[in-house]
Amino acid sequence: MGVWRVTADVLATSRFALSPLSETFGALGLLATGDAPPWQRAWAEAHRPAFRARVAADPFSTDLLDQVLGHKWVPDYFLAPPVTREARVTDELATVRATPRDVALADLAVAMAGAPLPVGVQVPDPAGATADLLAWVWEHTVAPDWPRRRRQLQADITARSAAMTSRGWAAALADLGPKIRWLGEGQLQINAGDRPPRDLTGARLFLVPITAPRGWVMWDQPHAYALVYPAGGALAPTSPTTAPTALRDLLGATRADLLTRLDTPASTSQLAAATGLALGTVAHHLRVLNAADLIHRRRAGRDVLYQHTDLGRRLSRTAEEASDPGPSGRAV
Repeated sequence: MGVWRVTADVLATSRFALSPLSETFGALGLLATGDAPPWQRAWAEAHRPAFRARVAADPFSTDLLDQVLGHKWVPDYFLAPPVTREARVTDELATVRATPRDVALADLAVAMAGAPLPVGVQVPDPAGATADLLAWVWEHTVAPDWPRRRRQLQADITARSAAMTSRGWAAALADLGPKIRWLGEGQLQINAGDRPPRDLTGARLFLVPITAPRGWVMWDQPHAYALVYPAGGALAPTSPTTAPTALRDLLGATRADLLTRLDTPASTSQLAAATGLALGTVAHHLRVLNAADLIHRRRAGRDVLYQHTDLGRRLSRTAEEASDPGPSGRAV
């Protein structure tokens, strides 16, 4: 499945979407493998003992993680494309639970790539057992952190939507993954496989960001397809301030930091995700900077983006030059 063929109609109806269940599945993988990226290491270490105890007490979960999910193919019934811009995890889990036993076992067998199906997963209701495991991961490890994660994912959507508006699909799809790229002429490369191209004519296409470092594809043939990808940018708050000292002294550390970050357009949610500040706090400081004519705002679809004005850019650069140490290590 190296290439998806997408018509102009598919592109026109494509949407970015949030999927709590996709975020949960990504979290499941990080907890199971112990291979969490730096920005999620503390979270994984805090939840892994309880997760391991939950898995050890359930033969289905043990065999599922040890033998089935160790292969590259995720069983189809685990995940389906969202049907709205922001799916509800209860609805997504209900879709998993509704999978008939024979369909779930067939999907598990495909994921095993010809190896014998483990006894532990051959339970009366494998789909229900799968949903129970995913629900536990959601409730105990993801849901308490969902507001912060949601801000980060929405920030990625905002940035990519703005890029698509100004520079087209190739810009919106940049950096979705090492093997994903827009080839032009209606062709979207999703991996380096040599499978025949898949024609998405008449289907809906969703792009779903997650905070885990690796993505996947999913579908409900022939109606909908989704490309799940790691959200771009830093997924943890960056340094408290990157602004020059002179600018901090003039504006205060928070406003100086926000102004420094606005060399490129960003939304309130994106800035909150990058700085770790509350949305209300960011919004207040942006209003002050806007009133001082240091930044301006413009609408991009449903989002409002902020960026330097010429005055704000000159102020930032002047302050940076004033704070730049000379050869003696002192300001010149």
